[in-house]
Amino acid sequence: MKQIFAFLILTLLAVAPAQAACLSQAQAREAVASGKAAPLGSVAGRAGGEIVKAQLCQQGGGYVYVLSVLKSGKVTTVTVPANR
Repeated sequence: MKQIFAFLILTLLAVAPAQAACLSQAQAREAVASGKAAPLGSVAGRAGGEIVKAQLCQQGGGYVYVLSVLKSGKVTTVTVPANR
């Protein structure tokens, strides 16, 4: 039974589409410098709290910031479009 359960979990993980492919810091700098993505500072107001961590990711043919945001004493994950 455990083997079947493990097989199902691994199968689901293998076929599940990736939500977002995050960039390295160098790749993120290049995307912003080339104008493909907006700088974090220009979209930070949409976070809804204090940004404690940010990653620039590719999603659906565009870029998004995946942010860890501190609001009312709780940290939540927020995804914000990185459109120019």
